[in-house]
Amino acid sequence: MTLLSDTDRDLQRPGPGDPTRGNREGPPRGQPSGSGRGRRGRRGETPGGARHPATMCELYSKQETLALRRRHIGPSCKVFFAADPIKIVRAQRQYMFDEKGDQYLDCINNVAHVGHCHPEVVKAAQKQMELLNTNSRFLHDNIVEYAKRLSATLPDRLSVCYFTNSGSEANDLALRLARQFRGHQDVITLDHAYHGHLSSLIEISPYKFQKGKDVKKEFVHVAPAPDTYRGKYREDHEDPASAYADEVKKIIDEAHNSGRKIAAFIAESMQSCGGQIIPPAGYFQKVAEYVRGAGGVFIADEVQVGFGRVGKHFWSFQMFGEDFVPDIVTMGKPMGNGHPMACVVTTEEIAEAFSASGMEYFNTYGGNPVSSAVGLAVLDVIKNEDLQGNATRVGNYLTELLNKQKTKHTLIGDIRGVGLFIGIDLVKDHQQRTPATAEAQHVIYKMKEKRVLLSADGPHRNVLKIKPPMCFTEEDAEFMVEQLDGILTDLEEAIGAETESVISKNTPCRTKMPKEARSELLRDSSLDPRENPSRKRNGLCTDSLLSKRFRT
Repeated sequence: MTLLSDTDRDLQRPGPGDPTRGNREGPPRGQPSGSGRGRRGRRGETPGGARHPATMCELYSKQETLALRRRHIGPSCKVFFAADPIKIVRAQRQYMFDEKGDQYLDCINNVAHVGHCHPEVVKAAQKQMELLNTNSRFLHDNIVEYAKRLSATLPDRLSVCYFTNSGSEANDLALRLARQFRGHQDVITLDHAYHGHLSSLIEISPYKFQKGKDVKKEFVHVAPAPDTYRGKYREDHEDPASAYADEVKKIIDEAHNSGRKIAAFIAESMQSCGGQIIPPAGYFQKVAEYVRGAGGVFIADEVQVGFGRVGKHFWSFQMFGEDFVPDIVTMGKPMGNGHPMACVVTTEEIAEAFSASGMEYFNTYGGNPVSSAVGLAVLDVIKNEDLQGNATRVGNYLTELLNKQKTKHTLIGDIRGVGLFIGIDLVKDHQQRTPATAEAQHVIYKMKEKRVLLSADGPHRNVLKIKPPMCFTEEDAEFMVEQLDGILTDLEEAIGAETESVISKNTPCRTKMPKEARSELLRDSSLDPRENPSRKRNGLCTDSLLSKRFRT
């Protein structure tokens, strides 16, 4: 059986709002207010149906762009779908368009938080840029208005802002604040965590440093990720929150016995690169108690998961209860809807201790008038278009659809998430929960053929990540799940046929990585060598006959 692309058929498929879908009146189900959502466009069409000459946005052909990238861009700077990259020339709302005008549904871009090229955000940037842009040492209303509005979304004690340009800068500054507060140096981080690309953050990001190339620094301590599906303490444990928190306490005790002092515990409120992990209720409260008892502070990294993505709450840490308030919160990616801006928010006490060091903090571009205007526009759009409510409604609906798929597909081991932050954990078998790494790579490439953009992450790269722009609709959810259903059905049939063939030949190999997925894995060293110690990753043989069944 050959898995062929149905791209042309899918591009002719009636989209949400298309008259051929029926006579339903009003906006499509799940459409956020003011989204301007129209029918799913054909080649070169906007969501509203107007064609755009996408090629006019190009300086070079796709092949020329690839050649220039290879020549002038560092080889460690990777692109999505490296075996067959997409050249994106423009985007609108939850859609991206390539140089041919083909439309893709964006399910992974948590940077374009309120939608790609949102007109209100673009207008705010343009208007302020025509007036003034300068550094924050000059007095200007935008930065203080934005700081006031941002602080109003947080618990009262989090009221002092430091503006930066990226989440990495924000997390680096958070570490400086934490270390200055008590004069302690050590940091506790979670396994598989990623907090940024600066040297200070690579040191505390096991997602990056556990590859046999970097040695963990003595001031860094790694606690188990609070993963109740694949972790040390699972859903059948009587109290996984306490069990995981006790692991942190154990680290603190061992550090103290060695004469070391804890400056901070840092964690994403929900782990993203770690595999869309939602900590068990009560975990953060207990960890905060232990860390503060040791003289440290709790840093909540909201760079990927903040600004209403979870729906009911503006910040992801808030879903764990009013009795949990971090000492420092960092934020970034969605803050400027693609414009580079980020922030650290902390308490007056920690800010005063940082100031007492005598070292001035100055960031040339952090909080500049244009960035602040953009940030204010993003806050307005979130409120005016009820994007938090949309995240709840569409997120719940999408989770419901995915759970139905879980009962149908043996490859789906777990569906987890909140709002528009969802992970699909693909497994080879449900009992052992063996990660289906190659299968996940195959799925994201086939989804790309269906014009749906997904990515896979986690320590085994087997978790499909869903974190789309917040204007994502229920029709988008239906379309995405429909494509996923078809791909998983074909894949499971192919694996089943191959498994029968393999068993009959009495060979140990079960499945084969699709061609593009295999080349992607061979190029990428992000898999944890402790979990995947050989080239025969997850039991996948590189010469299985199943490769002949896939065309990707």
